[in-house]
Amino acid sequence: MATRAQIFQVGSVGQRLLASLRGRLFEHFGRLPLAFFDRRPIGDLMSRVTNDVDTLNQLLSQGLTQLLGSLFGLIGIVLAMLLLNVPLALVSFTVIPLIFLATSVFSRLARRAFRMTRETTGDVTADIQEEISGIREAQAFNRIEANIARFRERNRANRDANVAAVVVTAAFAPTIDVLSTLATAVVIGFGGYLLLTGQLSVGVVAAFLIYVQQFFRPIQLISQVYTPLQAALAGAERIYAILDEPEEARDPARALVLDGVDGRVTFDGVSFGYDPTLPVLHDVSFDVAAGQTVALVGRTGAGKTTIANLVPRFYDVSRGTVRVDGHDVRSVTRTSLRGQMAMVLQEPFLFGGTVADNIAYGRPGASRAQIQAAAEAVDAHAFIEALPQSYDTRLSEHASTLSQGQRQLLSFARAVLADPRILILDEATSSIDTRTEQRIQAALSRLLRGRTSIVIAHRLSTIRDADLILVIEAGEIVERGNHAALLAAGGRYADLYQGQFRDSPDGLSAA
Repeated sequence: MATRAQIFQVGSVGQRLLASLRGRLFEHFGRLPLAFFDRRPIGDLMSRVTNDVDTLNQLLSQGLTQLLGSLFGLIGIVLAMLLLNVPLALVSFTVIPLIFLATSVFSRLARRAFRMTRETTGDVTADIQEEISGIREAQAFNRIEANIARFRERNRANRDANVAAVVVTAAFAPTIDVLSTLATAVVIGFGGYLLLTGQLSVGVVAAFLIYVQQFFRPIQLISQVYTPLQAALAGAERIYAILDEPEEARDPARALVLDGVDGRVTFDGVSFGYDPTLPVLHDVSFDVAAGQTVALVGRTGAGKTTIANLVPRFYDVSRGTVRVDGHDVRSVTRTSLRGQMAMVLQEPFLFGGTVADNIAYGRPGASRAQIQAAAEAVDAHAFIEALPQSYDTRLSEHASTLSQGQRQLLSFARAVLADPRILILDEATSSIDTRTEQRIQAALSRLLRGRTSIVIAHRLSTIRDADLILVIEAGEIVERGNHAALLAAGGRYADLYQGQFRDSPDGLSAA
């Protein structure tokens, strides 16, 4: 009964610790800057939360009780040997430095080996996540066989790393057995000498032989949990490497809480680079009055999305200032700043849950009537009503049962319901066909009216109505003005417009 209670208590404490650790990891992910995720495969991060934490679970649920019991038993045997005969006990303990030396050597080798197993497991998980997410592209480009071959390589590397780790840890237990035999020989030799000189009785020597065997039994038991222990330590290293990552810079102690802003956005001499050695923006300055729409035009990689990402402070500028209503965005709370904004991206992300849940993501307390009104405003209500359970239809992962345009319409409805003062559209109509776009132009006009809007332009129908158009090239503003003025200037925007007009007679081609 006591053993059962001990196992239950240790297991219960261990599971609470693991649950707490997973919670800490998830919370930490939410507080890390976006730059951290830019350089980390999602699959590897998932592996740290699942596989690496599971190595700790194996140790806590299987080996911890045995490990603690063995350590306490070892202490008791050492005390008994010292009480029985100090000289013979000290001679018996001469093998202890060898045990520590062997443990140290094997620990270094095993830690290195298990660190490799955790890294290769993360690679395998990342590869699986990537391949499943991109299965359509893989099939479309006939990459299935090539991807299978690449996965086999990563899987083989993971197998070889695990075999190497097993080779190292498998040698530990026999080493302990050899040292146990050596200690027995020492006791027999020195104990026999003391027996022949009359300093010790036969019973004491016999007792010491038994104690020596008992002394190594806990060590042998510890060696049995050596493999999960080293695996857990390697997993813990990877877990705490994440927990040690610096969180997003905290709001200043006296940060201003933005409430009911007008929506004026100002860039003043802004320079920025995701990598400090590779600047993306160079001395960008412009001012958007409250309620105006600014369109960003330029080639892929010019810096348009980067400008949009600096407004909600997803990244901090390297030099210069971004202001909202005259306030440096670094001097206000992120929550209140982002609470004034909504974003519609080129690739909409929908979460697991119902259609209604996704529309209300930025306003969880919205009523069904408000959700429906937002859907009607962007011409999404009709297709939602045609779904099996209408607004209560549960979406699969990535909402793959919906078309790209339908997913985009849901993201528009989400933005409408959030009712932001500042709206950022990052090529938001690129996945909507021309006819659908024409139907929602009125809705977009209502959505943009009275709001400050930053539009990364994909179609000229959006650009023509903007109050200000900025032509971005290599991270710099090379032209600015409205549609008519830029056409009249005959510069780069005019060349871009004329080229697109020739490619698409209806004037709705990509910008």
